Amino acid sequence: MSADLINIDSIMGQNHDLQHEFPEFSELIDRLWETDENFAHLADDYTRLNREVIRIEKGVEPRDNQYCEDVKKKRLLHKDRIYAVLISN
Repeated sequence: MSADLINIDSIMGQNHDLQHEFPEFSELIDRLWETDENFAHLADDYTRLNREVIRIEKGVEPRDNQYCEDVKKKRLLHKDRIYAVLISN
């Protein structure tokens, strides 16, 4: 997790990175991110979408509301998939 994302999240007052979304799975997330290529790809995509939402909400990346909602839905879908992997391990 990059420091700039953490700083942006602090400014926004929300933190949707995986460690904050699933604190009870923190160690498992770290392990899977390093050892499971499919999980790493899914987690990287989630992180990319999360950063995009943050940039849109801060006005750094101007987009219309519908686009932002679509990205949030994709992020949620990734989060659901990640949760399914976490509870199956």
